[in-house]
Amino acid sequence: FFSTMSDAQVMMVVGSQWGDEGKGKLVDYLSDKVDVCARCQGGNNAGHTIVVDGKKFDFHLMPSGVVHEKCMNVIGNGCVVHIDAFFEEIDKTEAKGVKTEGRIMLSDRCHIVFDLHQAIDGLKELELGNSKVGTTRKGIGPVYSSKASRGGIRVGDLLFDTWKERFAAMVKNKSRRFEGTDFSVDVEAEINKYCGYIDRLKPYIGDTVWYINNAFKEGKKILIEGANAIMLDIDFGTYPFVTSSNTGCGGACTGLGLSPNKIQERYGVVKAYTTRVGSGPFPTEQLNDIGETLQTVGHEYGTTTGRKRRCGWLDLVLLGYSHLINDYSALCVTKLDVLSGIKELKIAVQYKLNGEVLPSFPANLENLAEVEVVYETLPGWDEDITGARSFEDLPANAQAYVNKIEEVIGSRVAWIGVGPGREAMIARPN
Repeated sequence: FFSTMSDAQVMMVVGSQWGDEGKGKLVDYLSDKVDVCARCQGGNNAGHTIVVDGKKFDFHLMPSGVVHEKCMNVIGNGCVVHIDAFFEEIDKTEAKGVKTEGRIMLSDRCHIVFDLHQAIDGLKELELGNSKVGTTRKGIGPVYSSKASRGGIRVGDLLFDTWKERFAAMVKNKSRRFEGTDFSVDVEAEINKYCGYIDRLKPYIGDTVWYINNAFKEGKKILIEGANAIMLDIDFGTYPFVTSSNTGCGGACTGLGLSPNKIQERYGVVKAYTTRVGSGPFPTEQLNDIGETLQTVGHEYGTTTGRKRRCGWLDLVLLGYSHLINDYSALCVTKLDVLSGIKELKIAVQYKLNGEVLPSFPANLENLAEVEVVYETLPGWDEDITGARSFEDLPANAQAYVNKIEEVIGSRVAWIGVGPGREAMIARPN
């Protein structure tokens, strides 16, 4: 498997669609050979599922490298942390036999997601009515809003008493904004709760900016685990149906304090078809038997929310745009096995608007909702490919499908996922 990896010291795994591509599986494989695994943005709104020795791990905030005992795990300054959820994830992981002590470092610069942020998330969705974003209601947008308006509280602030006054001011401000709703916060109870967390939290808090740059200086291998995906990026995604952070390679620089020239390899993870959770236009969506087949066979339900995922054909216009932004060194195509048994497979290769071919993915949702999708049709295959362990083991039509992705995008497919287990991965040597 690792013959596919380069000698790069710093690698990043990026979701190249709307999320749920199977990034955790690639990170799980790669993190076995790295010294540090790091998250750089988002919070427990992410969801990565890993299966190890028959045990299923659902990570939301924790880097997936925690399942490898020699790997140090960093939650960078660009992340936001709900401390109750952080402790809960540690407890669940340790209950499955994984030791985390001394192996997780939480940036002192991370902003804290308070329960009030989660309450506000729900209230804002109610205000939007039919135009709701479809958030996970984990408080991610509201906490990034607090951060951007310079009213947030960081993990390291809990070590100093001044945070209490600032928290009371935050509650006062939010109470005015949501006057007339059921928004209510017991300030004293919340302050006491967080004061009670400090002793347990303290050993995890560290200067991750120094740590990760020092690890680079010492020659350690670092794997950056992107959360969410580029089409959910606050700048480049299908705004406003996006998350609240930068989910691509740029987010790694600002979310870890690593300079751009240090991120030598960028791996884009792409599902063999397209899915999305939540609202917003979806050009290749199949509201028919194909969509239902992909949903059922692919077990397309959100790790974080349990919501059914919307399903459609592979969209290479979207993937090309994603590649434009992140310049993927290699791609990992996941869930190719889900396509087995479909007679004809369609791949989106162009968008047209008013009869004109668009040069790239449009910024405006109004245009995206109106595009005419130009498809190429490829023959499918009937064979069960879950036992394939080399590219040559795949049926000719499955090989042709992968080759088409490479041809259109211009980046090689280095890994192919053919099943849920960690061993169900084909590596294609350089």
